[in-house]
Amino acid sequence: MEFFHLVDILNSFTNIIDSLINLLNGFLIPSVGVGGGVEARESVNLILTIQNTIIFLSIVGLVFGFGLAIAAKKFAVKVDPRIEAVTEVLANAHCGGCGYAGCRQYAEAVVTNPNVPPTLCTPGGEKTAKLVAQITGKIPVIRESEFSRIMCQGDSTKALGKFKYEGITDCRAAVLAGGGVKSCDYGCLGFGTCERACPFKAIKMNEYNLPIVDIEKCTGCKVCANVCPKKVIEILPGSKAVIVACHSKDRGTDVRLKCQVGCIACGTCVKVCPFEAVALTDNLARINVDKCKVCGLCKAKCPTKAIVDLLPNRNKAYIIDEKCIGCNMCMKVCPVNAAFGEMKKIHTIDANRCIGCGICTTKCPKQAIAGTFNTETVLSGVKNKSKESIAV
Repeated sequence: MEFFHLVDILNSFTNIIDSLINLLNGFLIPSVGVGGGVEARESVNLILTIQNTIIFLSIVGLVFGFGLAIAAKKFAVKVDPRIEAVTEVLANAHCGGCGYAGCRQYAEAVVTNPNVPPTLCTPGGEKTAKLVAQITGKIPVIRESEFSRIMCQGDSTKALGKFKYEGITDCRAAVLAGGGVKSCDYGCLGFGTCERACPFKAIKMNEYNLPIVDIEKCTGCKVCANVCPKKVIEILPGSKAVIVACHSKDRGTDVRLKCQVGCIACGTCVKVCPFEAVALTDNLARINVDKCKVCGLCKAKCPTKAIVDLLPNRNKAYIIDEKCIGCNMCMKVCPVNAAFGEMKKIHTIDANRCIGCGICTTKCPKQAIAGTFNTETVLSGVKNKSKESIAV
């Protein structure tokens, strides 16, 4: 029906224009010859002709303007005002971290689709999530901050090269030349594609051609991870500060020949982890972030230093005297023998020995041990660490 209405409107315009042309025809174009309504003249009044032309064009413009106004009103698509409101509060970085092509597309989705959460704008953080939730009437479930982690330590001093590359300074171009310049097929190529792609300037290349992530600027938008041809960048929760910074799936003997800091799948980390958070898959140790308590024991025992601890200092554990029942549990689980005491008497933790792993805190049946880290203290510690050490 709307189509036929539009056709009727256009036909009316056509009729009006025809009438105007016929009405003004005598003023604008003199008719000559047999049957002509006006005799030919030797001269034309130029000023009168211009005036009539202006009048004619003005009338045509008014008619078309009026018609377009009617059409715009009749066929206008109503836009939910909440979409505009959400668009304004988003970071408008158009990074794609939310999974949509741009901020406008996410705004439309979060307003119109009840299943789209208001917390997907990672650059905007918690503040933006709360504003979006307020506009859309949804409940914001604030997620833990995530950051880019470089899962490779094989810089130019620790990993062997295959040949000298003199092509385009881009990892995506370099990987076309025999898989890259490094002997390790899984390592960072070091040409800075991630640095140039980062919309927040959170990545810098160090002097040994390895990316450094500044988590004060990183929003976890995944742009760097998407452009990396070797997929050595992962987006991980900020509190999970202990990671296996290697992606090699080669056998241990081959890894030793190519890189000084690669995972050789020796299994030591699996054996020492008290939370069963580490497993070997395809010749590579992987840490389950849901099980990991960031104790750092696996890092201390790794023979090749392939495991990186991004938490510089851990708080020391201490006993809450009024809660301690002297059950000896802390003594049984402490990996460094820092806890001691007699049965059914208040125990003590030696601060000089304690490494702040938090195992005793999680195992204490009376929650009588405090001082070790939680998510907030881990994030605080990581953010206070120097940027050079943050780069894995």
